[in-house]
Amino acid sequence: MSSRSSAALAGLALAVLAAGCADPAADRVSLVSAAQPPASPPLPSLTAVSPQPSPVVSSGPVRHPFPLATSLAEPMATGTPLAATGSPRFFLSARAPLAHFPGKSKTAVFTPVPPAVHNAETGSFIANIPLPPGVESSWHLVAAARDNRTFAIAGWTEPKNPDIRFFLVRLGEDGQPGKPVVVTQTDPDDLTLVYDLALSADGTRLAYSTPLIGGGAKISVLDVTTGRRRDWKTLTHSMVRGLSWAPDGRSLAYVLGGRAIALLDLARLGTDPEGAASRIIKNATGAMPFESLAHTPDGSALIYASGHTVERVPLAGGPTQVLARPELPPDASLSLRFSVDGTGEHLLYVHKWRAYRVALADGAVTSVPITVDERPGEGGSPRAAW
Repeated sequence: MSSRSSAALAGLALAVLAAGCADPAADRVSLVSAAQPPASPPLPSLTAVSPQPSPVVSSGPVRHPFPLATSLAEPMATGTPLAATGSPRFFLSARAPLAHFPGKSKTAVFTPVPPAVHNAETGSFIANIPLPPGVESSWHLVAAARDNRTFAIAGWTEPKNPDIRFFLVRLGEDGQPGKPVVVTQTDPDDLTLVYDLALSADGTRLAYSTPLIGGGAKISVLDVTTGRRRDWKTLTHSMVRGLSWAPDGRSLAYVLGGRAIALLDLARLGTDPEGAASRIIKNATGAMPFESLAHTPDGSALIYASGHTVERVPLAGGPTQVLARPELPPDASLSLRFSVDGTGEHLLYVHKWRAYRVALADGAVTSVPITVDERPGEGGSPRAAW
């Protein structure tokens, strides 16, 4: 087995163990720019790359890291947002391949698993999502557009040379998935570990975050039709999570190292590496980390979790508001990973094989068991989105 495959499989095994703890918008109508909050000093550690022709990659051995991609000259997603459809009827679950260590072997054997569609009210299984050619299993990332019908999913390629690929799927009104559409990148990117995934409100852009070889992390914005991409990097933080698109598609919120919430202005890229405008929205003040983020439907505020407490903070500044304090079991992760539906009224999180629904108006929590192929799930907790 090659060193690259060994490293990727080792990363997969760690991710599996840690997990234990369609058609894009057809009409693209420009939106009026949202009012920008007061300017703050840019983060020196996050840089954008000016548009340049994509580098030519030789057919020789792959070297790390690839140069940051610059071929997507317009990373904003300002097309017509997909319309919210009211209270969510479905959610999607995705998980990494199941890892087994037969006998006393130290080598894992992986069993591929498909992503699945579930009834949002009962958690019951509706259908497995077909995997596109070349994708053997789901990965543990799924992102939803606000219409509760369009989803982006991460998939895992064959074990001998494992990579992560992205594809889109659209659900019918009965929850049955259509044919998956692979997002084929035009710029080289070695995706063996992805932290997070987010789909823009108009369904035309996919944002994801990955670690950088040698330290640091990268945010990428990918055009789902052309495969062109633009990258930003931070060398002072090893992990970037909680990606969330603003409803107008002009900015992207994210979490730096679990300790700060920041906003990247996609409309102010500039022509030199320091041209991007990025500012801190909120710093963590206690021991509890940040993980997930979601914009409110009007784009004026962010919903986030500090530990297990769900809060709301205005982008223009001001006091935070506590929305819910769900009580998780003692063995739950210290941070809360969640998905907020397109109406901004319902929050979803998963612990083991139960889905928890939080009404953000009053903080009420209900839960349902998640079934797969009409049976209880196995392995670590899946990721879920609606």
